[in-house]
Amino acid sequence: MSMYKYINKLWKRPKAHFGTDAWKNWLVELRSRPAFERIEKPTRLDRARALGYKSKQGIFIIRGSVPKGTTKRPKFTGGRRPKRYTRRGTHARSKQSVIEMRASRKYPNAEVLNSYWVGEDGKRVWYEVIMVDRDHPSIKSDRTLSWITTKKNRVARGLTSSGKKARGLVR
Repeated sequence: MSMYKYINKLWKRPKAHFGTDAWKNWLVELRSRPAFERIEKPTRLDRARALGYKSKQGIFIIRGSVPKGTTKRPKFTGGRRPKRYTRRGTHARSKQSVIEMRASRKYPNAEVLNSYWVGEDGKRVWYEVIMVDRDHPSIKSDRTLSWITTKKNRVARGLTSSGKKARGLVR
């Protein structure tokens, strides 16, 4: 098996493979970090490479998190009978898609290529987002990535894999 298959096998059941204590320490480390931060290297190299990551200028990784659970809508003003007095709801988008949207807003000069899961606890879920600087010369000259230089705001139009899944195009 190649190195990537071994890494993939480890991340299938991370708590069992890395050990419960190591996994808890990893989550504690993630909790202490800001909601969005740029990181040097991908945590899951196999997944990042499968989704289009290359270690070159113009491509970088953002680790982002969002809280788990439903959203609380604003309180309405009119009267309701108790049965209809619910204010909880869920997004039409997945948490992964929400993180991609927020990352694209935080880095407006870059385009979201894809993202992958890196961890979750009882309160938050973390994804790493692969971002591509569409104006970088090394991206423009790369035959496999130059298509992204003409695309604008792919994530808002639901063109990433999680966005397509939210639109019902992919299972």
